[in-house]
Amino acid sequence: MGSALEWFDFAVYGAMSATVFPTLFFNEMSPGVGLLASFATFGVGFFARPLGGIVFGHLGDRIGRRNVLLTTFLTMGIASLVIGLLPPYSTLGLAAPLLLVVLRFIQGFGLGGEATGAQLMTMEHAPKDRRAFYGALMAMGSPLSQVAANLMLAVLSGVLSEAAFLSWGWRVPFLLSILLVAVGIYIRLNVDETPVFQQGVQENAQESTNPAAVIRRRGWTIARLILAFSPIVLTFYIVSVFGLSYLAGLGFTRSQTFTIVTVANLLSVVAIWWGGRLADVYGRRKILMTGSAGTLLAALVFFPLVDLGSFPIALVMVAFALMSAQFGNAGQGALFAEAFPTHMRYTGSALALTGANLIFAAPAPFLASWLTSLSNGSTVSITIFWVVTIVAALINMLLMGDYKTLEGSEHTFGRHGLQEPAPAPASPTRAHAGPEAAAQ
Repeated sequence: MGSALEWFDFAVYGAMSATVFPTLFFNEMSPGVGLLASFATFGVGFFARPLGGIVFGHLGDRIGRRNVLLTTFLTMGIASLVIGLLPPYSTLGLAAPLLLVVLRFIQGFGLGGEATGAQLMTMEHAPKDRRAFYGALMAMGSPLSQVAANLMLAVLSGVLSEAAFLSWGWRVPFLLSILLVAVGIYIRLNVDETPVFQQGVQENAQESTNPAAVIRRRGWTIARLILAFSPIVLTFYIVSVFGLSYLAGLGFTRSQTFTIVTVANLLSVVAIWWGGRLADVYGRRKILMTGSAGTLLAALVFFPLVDLGSFPIALVMVAFALMSAQFGNAGQGALFAEAFPTHMRYTGSALALTGANLIFAAPAPFLASWLTSLSNGSTVSITIFWVVTIVAALINMLLMGDYKTLEGSEHTFGRHGLQEPAPAPASPTRAHAGPEAAAQ
């Protein structure tokens, strides 16, 4: 629940960058340039995420996951609240878009530590044979937040006039951040530190966990994980952010685009749940590869089919693309966590996750819009980039293997999940020594 609340503000900003912000904060520019500028501020949040990942990752490996997650929640919530209070360009002039960029940076800084920390906190508490599934539950925060954000925006845009929505209606989701922060802090104050972290700190108390040491020792692993996750983040942001403005350009109404994204994300929750269950049975990497293969098919046919202008076809295509991405996303948390030992797990996982978002997610809406404008509306160039990236990631994953468990033992995947070694049979003496001895 805390993860979903955290992602809510990030999702609202994504929707606003495609619809409202070009009008309110970049209205002195031409429509096409204003959209590019708005998407650029959207990308600033991703550029801040690696910095947040480095800072909060290092702190999380030193002082614990729980305290860091409280800090990231406050950081994100306060920045979102101030965005909801920010006057438009017509009132503040150039200061308005500049402040928007700063606040977006702070949002991304907080989320850089949040996304990985929430996964680790959950998986390090989880049963050994259900870690991928529990990690996938954290991934549900993203589509759930998309659903909540788009439902709220659809309701607001439906009951308010265009002028009222642009004047104050768009601010409501951001101003609600104060309530979300209160709920999130209450939740996280009632969660204990993980036993896996406490044991790992004791065993590696003398070993350096600073980010430079993690990059030096695990840099190749981080790079491979970044590429492996690229199909998921690239597909998600091309479809859910650039896709909003692209559908609007085809004549779809705001209500229709909100409906499409909302239904697609609801179905994505099911895909994550399913992917998480299967990742404990067949392995994390195989689920990530399967989801990536689905995004490859989506990349090949998405724009040609959406260009038909049919609402049902557009709904099916957006849903298929996002479900494929989120199915693969279900394997990410456990795969990334198991790639690093406990004392550098937060830092390493955060660098890999935020690195993938920086390189592939942040530029996606901007790049798609820019390439489309260069090609006079043609989507061939962005499709080629989309497909080539996914193919490279699939080749990379084919050459990878599944990592060891969080405790460092080998995985044995079976029909009913990750199988733990069977306990040794009790000796005859202990077996008949009474209930107290048997329990011991």
